[in-house]
Amino acid sequence: MPGAEFHKALAIVHSGDVMKRRDFIKAIPAAALVPAAVSTATNSANAAPPKSVAPGTSNTDIVKVAEKATSSSSGGGKVPEFAEHILTSDMDGTGPDGKPNGQTATFTGASRANATADSASSKMALTDEEQAILDGKEGPEKAKLMKILVRFGETFGATTLVDLGGAPHSNLYIGAPYLESLIVMLEQCAAAGLKAYAPYTVNPRPYDVYNVQNNPTEMQLIAEGYPLQMRLDAVHAQLGAPDLNFRSCACYIDDIGNAPKPGTPVAWCESSAVNYGNSVLGIRTNRYGAGMEMLCAMLGKAPRFGLMTDEGRKAKWLIDVKTSEEPDWGVLGTAIGRKCVEDIPYIAGVDKYFGGDVTNDNWHKLKYMGSATAAAGAVGCYHVEGVTPEPKEKGRDMLAENFQTYVFDDKEQQAILDTFENLWDDPDGDPTAVFIGCPHCNYEETMRWAKMFVDALDAAGQEKLAIPAYIFAPTVTRTRALLEEPQLASRALGAGVHVINMCGVSYSGMKGFSERVRAVTNSAKNRNYSPIRYFPDKKLVDIAVTGKV
Repeated sequence: MPGAEFHKALAIVHSGDVMKRRDFIKAIPAAALVPAAVSTATNSANAAPPKSVAPGTSNTDIVKVAEKATSSSSGGGKVPEFAEHILTSDMDGTGPDGKPNGQTATFTGASRANATADSASSKMALTDEEQAILDGKEGPEKAKLMKILVRFGETFGATTLVDLGGAPHSNLYIGAPYLESLIVMLEQCAAAGLKAYAPYTVNPRPYDVYNVQNNPTEMQLIAEGYPLQMRLDAVHAQLGAPDLNFRSCACYIDDIGNAPKPGTPVAWCESSAVNYGNSVLGIRTNRYGAGMEMLCAMLGKAPRFGLMTDEGRKAKWLIDVKTSEEPDWGVLGTAIGRKCVEDIPYIAGVDKYFGGDVTNDNWHKLKYMGSATAAAGAVGCYHVEGVTPEPKEKGRDMLAENFQTYVFDDKEQQAILDTFENLWDDPDGDPTAVFIGCPHCNYEETMRWAKMFVDALDAAGQEKLAIPAYIFAPTVTRTRALLEEPQLASRALGAGVHVINMCGVSYSGMKGFSERVRAVTNSAKNRNYSPIRYFPDKKLVDIAVTGKV
């Protein structure tokens, strides 16, 4: 199996020589280990609309933009200019109109983790091993990491740490200037010989210069927006991450293979991966801010609170789905995220669309629904009656006392869909690109889309799509498609389908790109973050063939 091959390959990563110890960073800014949304959510919601970068913008002008971004991104909660088109954050609650309502989550996805200043523990009970690390007996680097982790846990009322299993997943994937303090910390840990407790997976890079035909101005934007990318990639390799072919936000798919057994405590960061892992895989992880998961990975420990606990996984909402047909999964997820914010939902009425089991052919429904709950709100775990592991075992015992009920019917679905605004710079313009897969597609989904595009072209009597279609998937999935279904894959690629390994949000939301690209997507998550427009699958195929909405 591809996943097994991946883990075998990753084992090689940990066989390298230990690097010479350097002095560990003396002080790590607290803000560096807090989710990015803490500093950006409010500013994103209130920022003035960004100024467009015209297609003919010179490289000199781009450099000036980047310099301004760099100077403004080192702190103070200001959104870097090159990212100001990313409209909102998955840490903000939104109202019925789809606008931020000012209700900010605790960043754990655990119903505010029942944590307050009064409930926070004053002292965590550590084992002898953990205390020895804190006392510096395993080096100053691990002592610093343990100190941060203990204080983090105490903030949320944790009284103990848990030993982690499976493999970590990191969302620290953008080599932007405002993340330099974190990158420096990781470099110093690597220089001291530290590694993650197991080979781990990482989100895709924010760009793919090989399979996306970027013009010189766009390449300049990439270079100036992510000047630390090579350093970040290098330190991940030192700490135990795979090569770039295995980068994916959907780390649990077969081609990547990071799918721990149900009940396994892990430290994952990436809203959609955390959401899917807790819900569909049945693992246990809180929502960590980028960087905190790496601290946990190097220690093999995480504080026990929130979604790590039985009580923290109880649902406070019963979502009663009563649509006359199969729901639009992205719209349903958006509705749940807005309603629940970070409370856990128990979703009933959709089991008939899965046949009792989640498979490689239907998992994408939960992927798009779940990622939308995490983007429109901050849902870190959901339960689907008759489908996901915990309600299969315990049924409605997974509902907390005094739960609330939210009915999602045809009228509610349309009401949510009506809030999806057209945010293109030129609202009346024709689309220029189709984006499929945020989170990443697996092999089955990639080939399903390839066949849909090819069949539609044959029906229309066309050789090529009117506009390019980008399928976001791991590089190993693209390679697999060419090896296992070469005729279909090559036909699709020749017709204007691009299978690219990058972060769709980073591409569609980056300043300078979004002004040029009037993109459409089937991802409610991506739509939540950027000016990209949302359409159902069948409509997207038609748009790709005709070039018209």
